[in-house]
Amino acid sequence: MLAFLTSEQIRVKIFEDGLIIVSSDRVSEETMFADIERLKAYYENRLSPAINYLFSLGAPVPKELAGIENIYPYFIVCNNAKREEIAELLSRTERQKYFEFDNKNYSVLRGDKYYFINNKKTNIGNVERYIEEQVFIREFKGQLHRYLNLHRIIWEKIDAVKDRARVKGSDVVKFTTKLEGYSKTVTLIEGRINQMSTYISTRERIAKEDGDLVDFLAISGYRYETLRDTLEYIKDLWDMTQSYVNSALKLFDGIKQDITSSSINSLTIVTAMSAGAAIINLFTESEPSFTTFGFIYFFILAFVGWAATKILSYVARKRKYEISDVEYDRNIK
Repeated sequence: MLAFLTSEQIRVKIFEDGLIIVSSDRVSEETMFADIERLKAYYENRLSPAINYLFSLGAPVPKELAGIENIYPYFIVCNNAKREEIAELLSRTERQKYFEFDNKNYSVLRGDKYYFINNKKTNIGNVERYIEEQVFIREFKGQLHRYLNLHRIIWEKIDAVKDRARVKGSDVVKFTTKLEGYSKTVTLIEGRINQMSTYISTRERIAKEDGDLVDFLAISGYRYETLRDTLEYIKDLWDMTQSYVNSALKLFDGIKQDITSSSINSLTIVTAMSAGAAIINLFTESEPSFTTFGFIYFFILAFVGWAATKILSYVARKRKYEISDVEYDRNIK
C-alpha cells in the first residue's frame, strides 16, 4: 500500500489491487459539500491524470473502457452524533435511504452515493477499514456490471457483421478489420478480468482474518462469495465472446481466400488471351515489320487486356459471397 499526505492535508491511500481512498480530516457540517468537491477536484484534476499516465505506458486500455464516468461513494464520518442528525444530513444529500446498519461501535446510514457513519466509541482506524471494504465491494461489483454490458455491446457488433447473408467482395477487408479490432478488445478485457479473480480472493482472506471487521462480515461476508461467483460467470461469457469473434474471423478469412482464387483465375484468363494473340500474330506475319496497323493492333490488344482485367476485377468486388453459419432462433424463451 502507498500512503501520502498532500500540502492541502488530503490523505491518499493506493492499494495493490487498485483501490484508492482519498480523505481529509478538515471537513465540517457547514462546509461539507465544498469539502467533498475539493477532494473530488483533487482526484479528477491531479491524481487521476497522473495514474492514467503511468498505466498508459503498459498494456493499452480498450476504448470501450476509456472515459467511463465514475460514480464515487462519499463517506462522511461523524463522532457520537444523534440518529436524527445523521438522518438530517442524509436528507440534505439524497431523499431515499437504501441501507441502515447499527452495532455497538458504529452505525451506518446509506443513500445511493453518500454513506453517513456515526462513530460511537471504536478506533477511527476500524471505521476506515470498514470504508475500504465497502468501496472495494462496490467498485468490484460496478466493474462486473461494466464488463457484462460491454459483452452485450461487442456481441451485437459481431452479430452485425456475421449475420449478413451475403457480402460484397470489396467489403470483406473492411469487415475483417472490424472483427480484428473486436478480437483485440476482447483479449485486453479478458486479461483485466483474470486479474480480478486474484484480488477478490486476497481481499476476502484479509477481511476474514481482521478481528475488527467481525461486525462488517456478519452482514457483508457473503458478498465476497457472490462476487466471486459472478466473476466466474463473466469470465465464461468473455470466453464465449472470444470464441465467437474467432469463428467470425475464420469465416471471413475463407471468403478472402475465395476472392484471391477468383482473382488468380481472372489473371490466368487475361494472360491466356495475350498469349493467344501473340501466337496468332506469329503465324499470320511472315516477317516482323513496323507498320501503322501493327501499332494500332498492339494498342488495341493492350486495351482489351486492360479492360478484361478491370471488368473481371469489378465483377469480383461486386460479387455476393454467401456467409454460411449456423442459424439460431432468437425468439427462444
